[in-house]
Amino acid sequence: MAGNMQPVQSVAIIGAGNMGSGIAQKTAQEEFDVQMVDREAQWVERGQSIIADFLSEAVERRIFSPQQVEEIQGRITPVIGTENTAPDTDLVIEAVFEDFDIKTAVFNTLNEACGENTILASNTSSLSVNDLSAASGRPDRFVGLHFFYHPAKNRLVEVIPGNDTSAETIARTVQYCRGLGKVVILCKDRPGFVVNRFFVPWLNEACLLLQEGIASAAAIDAVAMKAFKIGMGPFALMNLTGPPIALHSTDYLAEQLETPRYVGAENLREMVEAGNQWDIGEDIDCSEEAANIIKVRLLGQVFAVAGQIIDEEICSLEDLDRGAKVGLRWAFGPFELANRLGITQAKEMAEDYCELADFPVPEIWMRDAPFDFNYVDLNISDGIATVTINRPEAMNALNETVVNQLGRVLDLANSDDSVRTIVLDGAGKAFVAGADVKFFVDKIRANSFPDIYEFTANGHAVQDKLESSSKTTIALTTGLALGGGLELALACDYRIGTRKTQFRFPETSIGIFPGLGGTQRPARICGIPAARWAVLAGNFMDAKSAADLGLVTHLVDIAEVDSTISSLDVTGKPGNKYPGAPANPESKVAIFAESFYSDSNLGTILSGNCPDGFDIEDRNISRQIKSLSRTAPIALLLASELIDIAGNFSLSQGLSKELEHLEKIFSTDDALEGLSALIEGRKPTYLNS
Repeated sequence: MAGNMQPVQSVAIIGAGNMGSGIAQKTAQEEFDVQMVDREAQWVERGQSIIADFLSEAVERRIFSPQQVEEIQGRITPVIGTENTAPDTDLVIEAVFEDFDIKTAVFNTLNEACGENTILASNTSSLSVNDLSAASGRPDRFVGLHFFYHPAKNRLVEVIPGNDTSAETIARTVQYCRGLGKVVILCKDRPGFVVNRFFVPWLNEACLLLQEGIASAAAIDAVAMKAFKIGMGPFALMNLTGPPIALHSTDYLAEQLETPRYVGAENLREMVEAGNQWDIGEDIDCSEEAANIIKVRLLGQVFAVAGQIIDEEICSLEDLDRGAKVGLRWAFGPFELANRLGITQAKEMAEDYCELADFPVPEIWMRDAPFDFNYVDLNISDGIATVTINRPEAMNALNETVVNQLGRVLDLANSDDSVRTIVLDGAGKAFVAGADVKFFVDKIRANSFPDIYEFTANGHAVQDKLESSSKTTIALTTGLALGGGLELALACDYRIGTRKTQFRFPETSIGIFPGLGGTQRPARICGIPAARWAVLAGNFMDAKSAADLGLVTHLVDIAEVDSTISSLDVTGKPGNKYPGAPANPESKVAIFAESFYSDSNLGTILSGNCPDGFDIEDRNISRQIKSLSRTAPIALLLASELIDIAGNFSLSQGLSKELEHLEKIFSTDDALEGLSALIEGRKPTYLNS
């Protein structure tokens, strides 16, 4: 943890084209101060127009309000001329054409204009970061970035340090990217970096299959979509992004990696020269033999190149799969696909492609066992152990693997005498977005309740490693924490929140109750009425509401997170972790919870009626009644009973009661209905059975 590291707060984007304006927009959306810089006023104005059109569409789709759009645009300052970039800017991101000389000229100007602490970054999909770094004039404060299009929508960014990039530069840049809600892949400077290294040859291989007459473009797309579980095939994707980009990228890789197989296919080259796009058509028919050739070639290419990336230690196996899922929106990453297909068959496909492309079989394919994936990282620095749940492609959802790995990592941190404080964090924009719902659905349908019990009991045991730890424990809930994720955070001594913090217990609306301490710890933290407000109706809590109730213990600006961790490290464990009352009893949320969810009103509420003395026409009251009406009646009743138990039993006894009630709730038809409806994206219909 970089306790005193100054976070990035001001950012300049050089180049107001589609990519630059997108980065500027996303940065402003996340409340950074932004300069959008270009050499002429007309280009800056064009960038502003691009942003305005994008945000206008977002208003129509109710993503942003007109006021929010005004605030976003107000954070973007137009600047004419790179030389006029503010000298005290924390981070400058160059986003001009993929031309080394042009980029070098920009950095020469920036090196003169910017202060000594300014980090310079290049948004590039192909150029050598080390070469750019050497030309920047400040190689220790230089880093490569690869944003994926559209930067305001696509959550992936590759961060590429140069050989001389300082640790602080890397940490500040990663922190900025995470502040954008991005999934960050930290990778070495190699041609294509991570995603393009396997994706670009994949596109070219599709062109070669068409050129060889194996099948039509439509058929190749159809086979690829089925094999990779994706929504668009290679030819449709090339039409979307433009065939010239595909040609330039594959020729570049062929040159840099000295791989003739990657040289752009002739049909692709002809397409670009003619200024056309692929005529895909609707002819998806092809023989079983042809379909198999397409499948084997495309999968084999991805398996082989993914293996090269791992052999060259460009990134981790998990990050490579993450890049495919987040950046390309594939359902599974290459190594997950290999496991699903079967390692023997995947290995054969990789070997076949290596023979075709005339390069050695990667070392990682010298195996017969499936790939294992690590989703929990541990970093120990200066007495602080940072435990990061690193599954951002699934919003860090808790499954059996994650829970088991988290338990092992917490054991390591707890047993390390050098560790004073454990910080629990989640990669990406979420802390932890609950448990893996599909697991519960599968187990209910298989009539395997013992597996549900074991998973939940194991979750309780992992939470106890935080609850009973001799170390100071901190949950860094600076994003979304839902259900099981929020329950995990509440087992910690402290919870640090920022303006982006959002809490919710959604369980009663999906047919179950929060069974990882969610009926017990909230009541002990903020009192039984407030716990009812949070759990029974599943009310969304913004950062202030969560802080008023005491579920967030420290609400700070994003720039103050590291210093807050350092301060709590010195303070140590709290004197009273469970005060049993809201932190701010005078807040609106606390006052409402105390009155509406009182003991005297509870029976009326559980029966679906509005308590006496409350106006059903009142917007806040009607919202509560409506939320309660959407819950599963059995789940609502059991959750209420368990919350009341928190007032009469010890924490350990209350948690035991939660586990005892699991079979009662998961054996109901409503539990299966609620959980299934969530997966299927529909409203549940509860029959109280």
